[in-house]
Amino acid sequence: MAKSTAPQPVVPIPTALSAGDALALTLRGEQACRLVRPILAALYPDHDHETIAQRLLSVALRTAVGRPERLRLRDRRVEVNPDWFQSNEMIGYVAYVDRFGGDLNGVAERLDYLEDVGATYVHLMAVMKPRAGDNDGGYAIANYRDVDPRLGNLDALVTLIDAMHARNMAVCLDVVLNHTADTHEWARAAESGDEAKRAYYLTYEDRTLPDLWERSLPEVFPDLAPGNFTWNAAMKRWVWTTFHSFQWDLNYANPDVLVEMLDVTCFLANLGIDVLRLDAIAFMWKRLETNCQNQPEAHLLAQVLREMLAVAAPATIVQAEAIVGPDDLVPYLGNHGARQRRECELAYHNQLMVMGWSALAEQNVRLMSQALARMHSIPSWATWCTYVRCHDDIGWAVTDEDAGRVGLTGSVHRAFLAKFFRGALPFSYATGVAFSANDATGDERTSGTTAALVGIDAARTENNVYVLDHGVRRLLLLYGLAFSFGGIPLIYMGDELALPNNATYADDPAQANDSRWIHRPPMDWIAADRRHDSATVEGRVFAGIQRLVQARRSTPALRGGGSSNPFGTGSDRVLGIRREHPLHGPVVVLASFTTEPTMIAPIGSPPAGDRWFDALTGERIPGDEPLTLGGYGMRWLVVAPEHSVVPAPGPRKA
Repeated sequence: MAKSTAPQPVVPIPTALSAGDALALTLRGEQACRLVRPILAALYPDHDHETIAQRLLSVALRTAVGRPERLRLRDRRVEVNPDWFQSNEMIGYVAYVDRFGGDLNGVAERLDYLEDVGATYVHLMAVMKPRAGDNDGGYAIANYRDVDPRLGNLDALVTLIDAMHARNMAVCLDVVLNHTADTHEWARAAESGDEAKRAYYLTYEDRTLPDLWERSLPEVFPDLAPGNFTWNAAMKRWVWTTFHSFQWDLNYANPDVLVEMLDVTCFLANLGIDVLRLDAIAFMWKRLETNCQNQPEAHLLAQVLREMLAVAAPATIVQAEAIVGPDDLVPYLGNHGARQRRECELAYHNQLMVMGWSALAEQNVRLMSQALARMHSIPSWATWCTYVRCHDDIGWAVTDEDAGRVGLTGSVHRAFLAKFFRGALPFSYATGVAFSANDATGDERTSGTTAALVGIDAARTENNVYVLDHGVRRLLLLYGLAFSFGGIPLIYMGDELALPNNATYADDPAQANDSRWIHRPPMDWIAADRRHDSATVEGRVFAGIQRLVQARRSTPALRGGGSSNPFGTGSDRVLGIRREHPLHGPVVVLASFTTEPTMIAPIGSPPAGDRWFDALTGERIPGDEPLTLGGYGMRWLVVAPEHSVVPAPGPRKA
């Protein structure tokens, strides 16, 4: 189809808005259209991209006009403070709704607890209606516009969001972009012969094309869901199913799908969602003879969604759920080498997560320093979400290049990490379990709570106080790194209490074949009641997390917009990270990944007239003398003017 040569239309001013709001919306719409037209031309060269742009804009305008007044006020605040998510006040908390509160009302009843933790950014998982039965932990969506009935309804969700906003908590919710459940209305229509809806998916009459695709496609779940295509008897066609047979991949080469999914994201934004987590974003575009991940078009799709959301709901930002290698990760935040484009405001720093665990297992930071140093910088308008664990397995994303530069073999080291963290080595303290082992590639991922992987579970079993102390120190070391790297640190539900593995998952037929449920335990509210008792494990860990929360809040240089880079400390067992912020100066982070006290070289003096203080303790630290860090010890060194006093942060009030 030929491209349109018609003049670019001016965005109409909606009459339902005040003159000021209408003018602002007009300007936002015109700006978005200027930005997305060339992107749409690249995505859909055989379509009229001007028509596609107008369809997308129509969705955005309709959303903006229907936006509740309370959310328009949030839009105005965000327009004044667009980098709100970069604040060092941001502390994340991630939880399944049912595992944390039972349902949405139960979460609302536990907001005091979230405040006690210090959470200002809460990711509520598996909220929207999934398919019945097996549903990949809630990520096989049957209805994007309705809540899982086990959790409540849309009114309960909006009430909860408003209550969280009243406590200055930002709310993150998932939008699953790559696929729908096989029970979604689009899939049901496709099965019934609706050719338009069938074109929303990737389906094939025979195995000719699927066999060609399979030559280069990896298997995401080789033991749970081998292959990438599933035969559908109703349609008599093969359906592309990257993850599970009941999750049908959407066909974004069809622009109708992009328009539909923008409508979905706008609907969620108008519920009051502050951050939309773009689930499985890396898989959205398919190209023959590739692994169909991280294709350039996946980035273009994200850019279109972001620009149109900025028209519809300026207070809503997007987060990339891209758990990919380091070279593929940074572009989701807008760094595309010679060019920078606004894409996702947030992304998971999975490389920092993987390397922290690797350094613990080796008691050596050379690989971590190498991997972090090689990563490209991110634009100042974006920031990381840093984390220790999440609801998914840990994939050992160690590249052969990084491993080789420090004298390791990538495949051997990845196998070592998998064995170490499932406790298969005699010197391991971890009690994780294997997930989705692939005998063909040698790839094995790992499940387990943080407490299990750092040795706390084993110490509890052995009733060994010495081993328990090391486990607690390891947990707080990894969280200390996540809190001090810059960006938004995320606490995975239960880690603040060192919750153990959920060994009973195997007794549930719906969970028994997926070891990830071992690190998705229900919240233990009896254990939570012990969080202020310093004589308990829960009390020790909770107090340690609280100290990190307070130290982060007292350290403006940890807000987003800065850069964090490794440096040599004179010891392969101590990581050095120097964070520089253009407005708030430096932070020097020192982290020991060994059990023994370790001496490091002098870090040097700060600028004349200043001195180093440890933000974790308030202690003055000389820069011109060697430093000794205790086992799994950590320092956050900040600059304070001469004669100033930096008090040690105390525990927050309940």
